[in-house]
Amino acid sequence: MSRPGSPLPARETFVLGPHVVPRIWVGLWQLSSNAWGTATTARIHDAMANHAKLGYDAFADHYGSAELLFGVFRKTLPSTTTVLGATKWCVFQPTDLSREAVERIIRERMVRMKTHSVDLLQFHWQDYSDEGYLTALQVLQDLRQEGLISAVGLCNFDAIHTDEICTHFGRGFIVSNQVQFSLIDTRPLDGMADVCERQDVKLLTYGTLCGGFLTDAWFQQQEPDPYSGKLTPSQRKYLDVILKAWGDWSLFQSLLAVLREIGGRHGGRSIANIATRWVLDHPFVGAVIIGARLGICEHPEDNRRAYGFTLNEEDNTAIEAVLDQSKGRRMITTVGDCGAEYR
Repeated sequence: MSRPGSPLPARETFVLGPHVVPRIWVGLWQLSSNAWGTATTARIHDAMANHAKLGYDAFADHYGSAELLFGVFRKTLPSTTTVLGATKWCVFQPTDLSREAVERIIRERMVRMKTHSVDLLQFHWQDYSDEGYLTALQVLQDLRQEGLISAVGLCNFDAIHTDEICTHFGRGFIVSNQVQFSLIDTRPLDGMADVCERQDVKLLTYGTLCGGFLTDAWFQQQEPDPYSGKLTPSQRKYLDVILKAWGDWSLFQSLLAVLREIGGRHGGRSIANIATRWVLDHPFVGAVIIGARLGICEHPEDNRRAYGFTLNEEDNTAIEAVLDQSKGRRMITTVGDCGAEYR
């Protein structure tokens, strides 16, 4: 584990459209349900303030009351303090794509998030056979040019459609794509990385810690029972990925052991630090979004220690030796490209 009381590394940043943002974001999806636990609004706002104080000044997601909680939090900040709030527009079925209808959606988010412009609007489209996504994105481009949106990104788009959209609208309009990427799910390496490089798009990755499984808490632990009621929704999801799409619990423990050893070589960093750093070391990744159960269970100081170092050849060779034994490299064919698991 990281040494308690040791100085926190300087945060790392990157440019995302008009924003300069940290490379680790706070994910708010766990505010969507009591299944992750509950906390008072005051505790959630205190946790947000603590994260921002430690340099986590980018918050993402719109599920449940996330936008409202973030908006109230932002309203309490001094005028000199800037935080970024990323939200989504997800289209799962045919919908009105008129200028008026889309603008209402954007203005609703502006009201909820207490802002004069949506910092980052992430767009998800469920049915690729309906090319209405180009119509929707054209309206979003118009709204961005008019100042209602600062930046537009995608969410769970695959490589082919990301490339199509970026080619259609030109480089610079789409700044990001939020997709799953971790030591367990390496699908962005198959095509998406090339698209990001050619189209100047950064990935905002989630699932990087697999719901908390890629942490010291699960090192040398028995395989959990998914039906015990003790796992969060995220853990049930990623346990299924680990055991069915990637490998088995024994091989997963081998991976944790390697990450633990690497962490020891880098000043006592945690398994989570090494898993996060592995993703951040890919140049097409802008930021890792780490879900936090704000006011309940969060690790902002330890997560900060994913900054300030890179993995070396010895580290990556040891990691690859385990990954080569898994089915991870075949997930692009068994599961499909990024976002296919939701379609």
